[in-house]
Amino acid sequence: MEPKIYTQPNLPYAIDALEPVISKDTISYHWGKHEKTYIDNLNKLIENTEWEDTPLEDIIKTASGPLFNNASQAWNHIFYFFAFSPDGGGNPTGDLAEAINRDFGSFDEFKKLFVKAGTDLFGSGYVWLSQDKNGKLFITQGKDAANPMTQGLTPILAFDVWEHAYYLDYQNRRADALNKLWDIVDWEIVGSRYEKKGR
Repeated sequence: MEPKIYTQPNLPYAIDALEPVISKDTISYHWGKHEKTYIDNLNKLIENTEWEDTPLEDIIKTASGPLFNNASQAWNHIFYFFAFSPDGGGNPTGDLAEAINRDFGSFDEFKKLFVKAGTDLFGSGYVWLSQDKNGKLFITQGKDAANPMTQGLTPILAFDVWEHAYYLDYQNRRADALNKLWDIVDWEIVGSRYEKKGR
C-alpha cells in the first residue's frame, strides 16, 4: 500500500474573492506559502515512520513536538479558510443558532465574547468555537498550533490570530481584523459542523 501523502486542497473561491476583508496578498502568503510549508513539513515528518498512514486528526490527538505543530497547523488552516465565502456574513440558522442563543444569550453576545477571546490571546494562536459530547458550545483560546480536539472537543469555527493572518491588511489592529471576518463567515458550512445532541 502506498504511504499517505497529504496534499493542499484548492480554495473554494478565487484568491481575491474575500477582499477587502482578507486581501489577495494575505491569502497568497498565508495560504499559498505558510500552509504549503506546514503540509510539506508534515509529509517529511511522517515519511517512513509509524505515522505514515495515520489519519490527520489522530496525529493531532496523539503526537507532540514538530509533528503535532505541523499536523495541527495544516488542519487548522484548512478548517479556517474553508469557513469563508465571498457571499458569507449574516447570522447562523438552525441548530447552531439555537445552541449559540442557549449557551451565550444571543448571537451578538457570542460575537463580542469570541472577538474578545481572540484579541486577549497573548501572542500567536486561534480562538475557537467548539462543542462537547453533549452539544454544549465553548469559546476557547489556543496558543500557537493548539487544537480543541486534544481536549475532547469538536471544533466548529476558528479565527486565526497569528500576525501573518492579518498584519498586511490591519497592521496591529487585531480586533478590527477579527470583527471584519464576520462579513465572510459561511454559516451554512459552519452550521454543518455542529451536531445537535439529545432532544
